[in-house]
Amino acid sequence: MKSFTHVNRSLKILLFTNSLTLMAGAMLGPIYAIFVEGIGGSILDASIAGSIFALFAGITTLLSGKYSDVIKENELVVVFGYIIMAFGFLLYVFVDSIYLLFIAQALIGIGEAIYSPAFDALYSKHINKKQAGAQWRIWEAMYYFITAIGALLGGIFVVWFGFKAMFIIMAFLCFIPAMYILRLNRRVL
Repeated sequence: MKSFTHVNRSLKILLFTNSLTLMAGAMLGPIYAIFVEGIGGSILDASIAGSIFALFAGITTLLSGKYSDVIKENELVVVFGYIIMAFGFLLYVFVDSIYLLFIAQALIGIGEAIYSPAFDALYSKHINKKQAGAQWRIWEAMYYFITAIGALLGGIFVVWFGFKAMFIIMAFLCFIPAMYILRLNRRVL
C-alpha cells in the first residue's frame, strides 16, 4: 500500500494503537447474543444493553467532544478512554446478571465516547491537509479490516478458551495501547 508509506509517524502510532482497541470491541460483536443468552438474558436484553451502550456513548460524546478542543494533551484523554474501556471489558468477566451487563455496556460506551473525539482531533492534527481524504481512507479501511480480524478471533478464542479468557484479552487490547501512548514522548502526538 504505497499511500501508507507517506503517513507520518504520529498517524502510524494512532492507527496501530486504535486498531488494538477496535479489535477488542469487534471480538464480541458477532457472538454477543450468545453471551447474553448464556447469562440468562434474552434477545430483548441484548438489544437493551446495546441501546444503553449507544445512549451513554452519545451523551458522553457531546461532553467529551466539547472538552477535546480545550485540552492541550488529547493523547491523555485517549489513554483515559482506553483504560475505561479496558475496565468495562474486564467487568464482563464478572457479569452474571443482566443488570451487571447493562453497567458494563454503559462503562464501555463512556470509555469509547471519551476517547473518540480526542482521537479524531489528534488524527486530524497530524494529517497532511492536501491528502486528508487519502489519510482518513487508511483509518476507515483499517477499521473494517480490524473488525473482520477481531470478529474471527473472538469466535476462535471463545471456542478454544471461553468467554472469560476472551474478555481478559479484550481488556489487554485496550490497556496495551493506553500504556504505550502514555509512555510516548508528548511531542510525538
